[in-house]
Amino acid sequence: MTTHFIAAEIDLKESPVELQQAVEAELSKRGEPLRWAVAAVNTERQTALVEAVVTVQEPQT
Repeated sequence: MTTHFIAAEIDLKESPVELQQAVEAELSKRGEPLRWAVAAVNTERQTALVEAVVTVQEPQT
């Protein structure tokens, strides 16, 4: 198992619950999220930059 630092751009949603669900769905595509935070918000483009640490299971050799 390895850990990776990633950044993802997420479209802002109308409610905090929807935003959290969108972030978790995007991060789960890249591994198992350990922690994440909104690092920046672009109000013109209505996006949030999310930085996260995820774990990735390495394939068995």
